[in-house]
Amino acid sequence: MSNTPETESASQASPDDVTAIARQAILDSDRAVFGYELFDRSRASATHTAASDAALLFNVLSNADSEVLIDRKTIFINCTHQTLAGGHLELIQPDRVVLEIPPLSDATAEDIEAHLQTLTAIAGRGFRLAFDDTVLSGPYASWLPLASFIKLDLAKLTPDAIRASVHQAKNNSAARLIAEKVETAAQYELVAGLGIKLFQGYWFAKPVLVTGQTVRPTQAAIIQLINLVRKQASTGEIEEVLKRDPTLSFNLLRFINSSGFGLSCEITSFRHAVMILGLKKLFRWAALLMTTSRNGNVPPAVGSMAVVRGRLMELLAAELLPPEECDNAFVVGVFSLLDTLLGIPLNKALEAISLPETVVNALLHQTGVLAPFLELTKACESADDEAFARTAESLQLSNQQVNWAHLQALAWAETLAD
Repeated sequence: MSNTPETESASQASPDDVTAIARQAILDSDRAVFGYELFDRSRASATHTAASDAALLFNVLSNADSEVLIDRKTIFINCTHQTLAGGHLELIQPDRVVLEIPPLSDATAEDIEAHLQTLTAIAGRGFRLAFDDTVLSGPYASWLPLASFIKLDLAKLTPDAIRASVHQAKNNSAARLIAEKVETAAQYELVAGLGIKLFQGYWFAKPVLVTGQTVRPTQAAIIQLINLVRKQASTGEIEEVLKRDPTLSFNLLRFINSSGFGLSCEITSFRHAVMILGLKKLFRWAALLMTTSRNGNVPPAVGSMAVVRGRLMELLAAELLPPEECDNAFVVGVFSLLDTLLGIPLNKALEAISLPETVVNALLHQTGVLAPFLELTKACESADDEAFARTAESLQLSNQQVNWAHLQALAWAETLAD
């Protein structure tokens, strides 16, 4: 759990003179989150410099609980070649950080060899280096032994070129391959079939809707529990739902008896557990549990993304909205992937759950007070600079405020995994 009190405001941070952080998840062969690529939103423009790279690292390092995130997930950071000579790399432990190194612009053989010494020194300090497919070409042959990762851009490479690159990489390098910009199931199946085990892209978050799909038993019990809590039902009614579903009751007792609660005695009674938690915390717990009660075709990363969305929306809303709307913002974020989690259309999923009107409007109609927070939260997951800038400006949230909330949400999701 965060060391920063939930009531602490991101606006207490320094003025908005920093680059906004975006992230994309990198998944392993089980489609769980292996790491995150963090990048600044100016990376595609001429303003992406050593200074902006330093600002990105500074923001990651200076936010509370960043160590939790870096300790548990591999962090990929885009760099300029000027960045590699900067002293700010001395601030971080290299074992969890991968530096993504771009090819040189209009490079001669002499330029490539001149940068080899710097790259060798960085790798010698323990940093792992990632390159794109150009490292497999003849001019960059001297860089290839330094590669810990090679990223193959599926938007740029044809299937034949992908096959050739995988074959060449496997025969000439010990680097792990990452397929990036994987947007469809067909692309995933192609690269997975070639033996690639790390993937980047949003195919995993797109719902696969199954005709006639119904809510599974455990999911149905969670939905019933959510509805009872929303109606402020009696403890006895809630207890009956818990008694009828062993999985649900087991998870509740495991949760309340965890070390995070710090209770002096073990709770074995469902009624006692409900009374200790209270309806507000019970609702929050049930919403989170929904993200882990998914069908077997749904990647674990979807649940992780839903949790991050919920916490990020909650923290952003805390800057501008009253507490009750912050709770609703959390639910909007968590349930924004409900169609993917349940395998049924979002409107059908929401029909089964009693939710506040502001939550339903944000999820189904992209309207109401919570809609811009959801749009901003989604923009943090992508390189959609226009959506990020427009929404952050409309909410009058600074880059620093969004960065603080973003990194806090990622770290919180990691602690929640325990």
